[in-house]
Formats: sequence, C-alpha cells, structure tokens
Amino acid sequence: MGLRPARCYRKLDRPYTRTAKRSAEKAYVRGVPDPRIRLFDMGNPKGKYTYEIDLITKQPVQIRHNALESVRIFVNKKLDTQIGKENYWLKIRVYPHHVLRENALLTGAGADRLQTGMKHAFGRPIGKAARVKRGATILSVRVKDKTSLGKAKAIIKAVTPKLPLKYKTEVVKLAARPSSQAA
Repeated sequence: MGLRPARCYRKLDRPYTRTAKRSAEKAYVRGVPDPRIRLFDMGNPKGKYTYEIDLITKQPVQIRHNALESVRIFVNKKLDTQIGKENYWLKIRVYPHHVLRENALLTGAGADRLQTGMKHAFGRPIGKAARVKRGATILSVRVKDKTSLGKAKAIIKAVTPKLPLKYKTEVVKLAARPSSQAA
C-alpha cells in the first residue's frame, strides 16, 4: 500500500499521545522514520544579497517531510540553472518533528484474522510532518539583483502546488550591513 493522500494529514489537530498508567513503555512511539529532508541550506550562504523572498502560510497546516523534500529539490534545481549557484541562498525554515501514525486496516475476505480493528489503535509510524502556524515562513531565498528577484519569485510561485493549502510570497529588501572595521 502506498502513501495516503496529503489531505489526510494536513489539518493541525491536537495530536493524540498515548499515556500508559501501568507501564511507561507503551507511551513511546517506536520505529520513527528519519525525515527525508536532509539539507536545509543550499546555494552560497556567504554572499552579499539585496533581496529576500519568503514563502508564508495563510493557514495553519501540517506539511509532510516528502513534500518539503520535493519543494527543496525543485527550487534548488531551478535556481541553480536559472540564476547560478553563487548568486542565491535557499533556506528551509521548518523542520518535520511531528510523527504521523496510521492504523492500517485491511478489507476483503480473510481480513478479520489480520487485524484488531480499533482496539489498542495507536497506529504505526509512517512518516513525519512539520506543524506550521499561520503566518510562518516555510522557505527563504536570498538573491543579489532585480533580474534574479523576478526569476526567484516565479520559481517560488511555481512550487506552491506541491504544498497543501494556500501560501503568499513576501519580498524584503535587506539593509546594507555596516562595515565591521570601524576606526
């Protein structure tokens, strides 16, 4: 069985945590998978940039780790080919901490011998998600000039269908840093 649709996990409901009264062992979630996203900074972090484009959520949402990884790959690849590796800095600002669990039920003939229904239905871990509040920044891209700014905005706008719910982009002009060698 493949992944369930993202709509099953995008609501930001209070997570159920099992508390065991007699043994604390049952309260732990075992076998939590590692998040797919590994790199959170791409490009040139030491460059001097003029503009920053932020992708901001309009609603509270949970974003699965595989969606974050696909967004990272898409944006990094497009920025690398269109702007150049030395002319941008991409930073993913959220981390998938929340463990997603699923109580898998089988249907069809003979399924009654393979499951317990909803009895002790804590669920097995199937992935991780980032719990994001309204107005939080998902990712930031810093660029040097106006032409790169237009390209980066188009790339970020093109990546929003890979994420659940609605987002907005915000452009911030970065202030020039004062020189550290003051006499």
